[in-house]
Amino acid sequence: MKAYLDNAATTPLDPEVLEAMLPVLKDVYGNPSSIHANGRQARSLIERARRTVAELLGASPAEIFFTSGGTESNNTVLTGSIETYGIQHVITSPLEHHAVLHTLSHLEKTGRIQLSYADIDESGRIDMDSLEKLLGSGRKALVSLMHANNEIGNLYDIEAIGELCDAYGAVYHSDTVQTMGHFRHDVKKLKANFIVGAAHKFHGPKGVGFFYQKAGTRILPFIHGGAQERNMRGGTENVYGIVGLAKALEIAYRDMEEHHQSILSLKLRMKEALLEKIEGIRFNGLSGDPDRSLYTVLNVSLPATEISDMLLFNLDIEGICASGGSACASGTDIGSHVLQAIQADSDRPSIRFSFSKFNTADEADYAADVLAGLFHKSEV
Repeated sequence: MKAYLDNAATTPLDPEVLEAMLPVLKDVYGNPSSIHANGRQARSLIERARRTVAELLGASPAEIFFTSGGTESNNTVLTGSIETYGIQHVITSPLEHHAVLHTLSHLEKTGRIQLSYADIDESGRIDMDSLEKLLGSGRKALVSLMHANNEIGNLYDIEAIGELCDAYGAVYHSDTVQTMGHFRHDVKKLKANFIVGAAHKFHGPKGVGFFYQKAGTRILPFIHGGAQERNMRGGTENVYGIVGLAKALEIAYRDMEEHHQSILSLKLRMKEALLEKIEGIRFNGLSGDPDRSLYTVLNVSLPATEISDMLLFNLDIEGICASGGSACASGTDIGSHVLQAIQADSDRPSIRFSFSKFNTADEADYAADVLAGLFHKSEV
């Protein structure tokens, strides 16, 4: 049996999305910047997709900009905001995705910003008093705090963070890559200047994403070389990818409540099975709490075992795809910066299982059985 349980890294392409993309791949080959009929056809598809995304988020089409994915979106927003507004103080957390942390670290090393980190507790919760203290420094700040953590699944109150940033006149960017397509976002109610999305996290194609830029917020472009995306991103648009992104997000919103319940039931089923089968098992961060974490992510902390380094390899042999913390660090000997930040016990191996609408109860049961079998075999 096979079980793909690494959906926080990337999700399978929805057949409906593929169906929407294929005619564009085959027949719509015009450059959307060209003024002839083929070009206008491609441009029309892009703008139709932009309207779809905007309507789903409660935004206007002018607030949506397409990119190559979440990493480019985050880089664009962070670098552009700092350059445009002359921001010298940036506030983030040690739990952010590397697309944020590495970008900000680079800007700090080049002397362009001072970087501060909001305090977190051992479960990975943001200390809001710490954030407010940093905001009260008197300097205009940029705050970059994610909606949900890709490794431990923690959900953060981005509405409360947005209110705090608004009160102190700070620019607020939230990396919403893990929640886009899984939770409803209404930018009219959210006091964020920027949020981002990547299609492959909600059953769309890889290599395409977007960012929302609140009306009235202006930033300099990150990629130069053309007037595409209303002078915000040089480069010919990925037309079929953009069509696929919009279709995937449309499907995600259409079926969200149903999928939320079915996916959460798989996560809780696997959690209970592991608690029953492995004594001393724990769950990193808040991933074991269904009310305060992504319903798609379960980050398992196992008691120390001699086969810690081989668990993912052995799961793979049994047909189970999972991740050791964050997929972006898989295949390297660098430990998870998120688990280090919450001071997780380094002797306990951690495995992230992440679920999608295409997973089944049988797959969750199989993965729990195999993991328990591998663990108990190591005790013999």
